[in-house]
Amino acid sequence: MKQKKIPLRTCVVSGEQFPKRDLLRIVKTKEGEIKVDETGKMNGRGAYIKKDLGILEQAKKKNSLGRKLECEIPDSIYEEIEKILKK
Repeated sequence: MKQKKIPLRTCVVSGEQFPKRDLLRIVKTKEGEIKVDETGKMNGRGAYIKKDLGILEQAKKKNSLGRKLECEIPDSIYEEIEKILKK
């Protein structure tokens, strides 16, 4: 029996590859809005970060998400990510 392929994605902060379900996707839509995509299926340019509060802090300091998505990330998005990670 053939095994199902597990999609891997790279964390924009640490540079490590993880299974897609272990990462959180942040999306920049065509309208320029930044949204947190928990389903992983939203349209737009995506950046992945590991579901870890330490990684989130590094993303804020280094502005990794802002550079990857080529825009300014509002603090409200970081707060929303933090709430999701604390679940």
